[in-house]
Amino acid sequence: MLEQVKERIRELPDAPGIYMFVDAGRKPLYVGKAKSLRKRVVSYQNVTGDARLSAMTSEAVDLEFVVTGSEAEALQLENTWIKSRQPPYNIRLRDDKTYPYLKLTLKERYPRIVFTRHLRNDGAEYFGPYFPGGLARRAIKLVQKLFQVRVCHIPIDGKLPRPCLYHDMKRCLGPCVDGLTDSDSYTEAVNEARQFLAGRTDPLVQSLKAKMTAASSNQDFEEAGRMRDLLAEIETISAKRRITRDHADDVDIFGVHVASKHAAVTQLLVRNGQLIDRRDLFFEDLGPVPPERLLAELLPQIYDRTTFVPRELHLPVPIEEDSALLAWMGEKRGATVTLRLPSRGPKAKRIAMAMENARQAFRRRFRLSPELLAGAERLSEALRLPETPRRIEGFDISNFQGAYTVGSMVVWIDGKMSKRDYRSFNIRGLSQPDDFFSIHQAVERRYRRQLEEGHELPDLILIDGGKGQLSAALEALATVGLDEIPIVGLAKREEELFLPHEQDPVLLDRHDAGLRVLQQVRDEAHRFAVSRHRARRSKGSLRSQFDDLVGIGEQRRKRLVRRFGSFKGVRLASLLELQDALGERLGQSVHQQLHGTSPEGQGASFEARVDC
Repeated sequence: MLEQVKERIRELPDAPGIYMFVDAGRKPLYVGKAKSLRKRVVSYQNVTGDARLSAMTSEAVDLEFVVTGSEAEALQLENTWIKSRQPPYNIRLRDDKTYPYLKLTLKERYPRIVFTRHLRNDGAEYFGPYFPGGLARRAIKLVQKLFQVRVCHIPIDGKLPRPCLYHDMKRCLGPCVDGLTDSDSYTEAVNEARQFLAGRTDPLVQSLKAKMTAASSNQDFEEAGRMRDLLAEIETISAKRRITRDHADDVDIFGVHVASKHAAVTQLLVRNGQLIDRRDLFFEDLGPVPPERLLAELLPQIYDRTTFVPRELHLPVPIEEDSALLAWMGEKRGATVTLRLPSRGPKAKRIAMAMENARQAFRRRFRLSPELLAGAERLSEALRLPETPRRIEGFDISNFQGAYTVGSMVVWIDGKMSKRDYRSFNIRGLSQPDDFFSIHQAVERRYRRQLEEGHELPDLILIDGGKGQLSAALEALATVGLDEIPIVGLAKREEELFLPHEQDPVLLDRHDAGLRVLQQVRDEAHRFAVSRHRARRSKGSLRSQFDDLVGIGEQRRKRLVRRFGSFKGVRLASLLELQDALGERLGQSVHQQLHGTSPEGQGASFEARVDC
């Protein structure tokens, strides 16, 4: 961190507010809030454990801040600055305009239900967001069917001569035509729809039962039957989405899964004790962000973009400065908001369900295996690596009695094999099997080229073999100046791990997650080496003698075979016959190659011209 930034930190007051790190072009890098600016920002002088914040502080050249009256005000201002200035090192929630809401236009005399993707401060009541979007349109149809609230955009003055088809289908009370309904009846239907959309079906059911009983007492059996059918449908819908509960409440439950610089967050929405929806949020290339920091930055943005604030938040981990968040949410809700960290009972089971949903969402989105990613973390412990390996490159050799020797290199990235990054090497200069020489050549060629072209280097190199193969690879890395890259050898027989400069091998349990990662890479390197070796052998065994002739491709080969019958016939042909078939210059060149009178002759064999 620059001395200028450190000097600005020493000037900060012991008061709540927000701070913003900026780069040399005065562009914002990171915005944060604090109960005490002085105490919070001084912690950024030592962020070596967080790669994302370390990168941010290395770019920062100055610090700006704003003092606020309270933590809640700081939280509100932080949200505003993050949305307006979009600092790259903040964890930002994607714009909710892509998610659909239902809007009830309460400012109108006869409110209507509307599908929208935008939240506005227009006096309307919003419900949602709905995930996936099709649920919102199904909810509109359900509200029409159950409560007959209108969806049209026409002005309502009661002067239309007849209602639209929705009224005939019993999907609208028809306020557009005078006499079909009255303001009180329509308002009652709207209130029932609001309760239904908010997930508060218990009071709605009680109200409908009372209406059904009153209609039956008045011998209005048609109305009583309608109430009965309405009750049955609402109770069926409620039963489908009800989960085990200790008491009816409005709760948002969060689950988090962070691995390999990516993250998935699942939000379960429980309303009146019913699980009414689930929301999945994804974040790419965050770096090793702890779940508590991710939630601390994410929660204010979530509740800044929604109209409903629950009574309780259930989280899997504690978050920093939760008092400011709860105070701000309480102001927005108009009542106290509680944060809980359940460790047992039904609430803990809900947290476990949210965590499992986050894990599965992570697997679906990033197509990564959490088990293999956990194996990579285990590897960093077992091999004492500086960080968890994200990219592992594995090498193996395949040959047939020293001929057609092929080196393979496969790539493992974030829990899966990246086949587009595989490479193979036709090993040169061998007359007999020599795995050490082959490994040395393959490793040296690979990383010399990576350095020349500026491509990404691995976090760990795996060599299929023991001490000898590992030593050969170490020499190759030293040759190109990359001997600082972590490397390990894996011997097949006892699954021993050999590390540089260590005499004894490391033995991991057969079921160790880290060992399974290395075995996956090793086995894939072996499979790829064998397949490339077989392809090379097959191509070599099918080689035609015509392939040794410079200037003779497939079409000219066919012409020569038609004219002379075989390669032997071509060899016996005279110079004039070859010139007649191929032209003067090419015919003379081929005649010289066949009879050894040209430096371009048979010494230029197929095998010598092949390179990887």
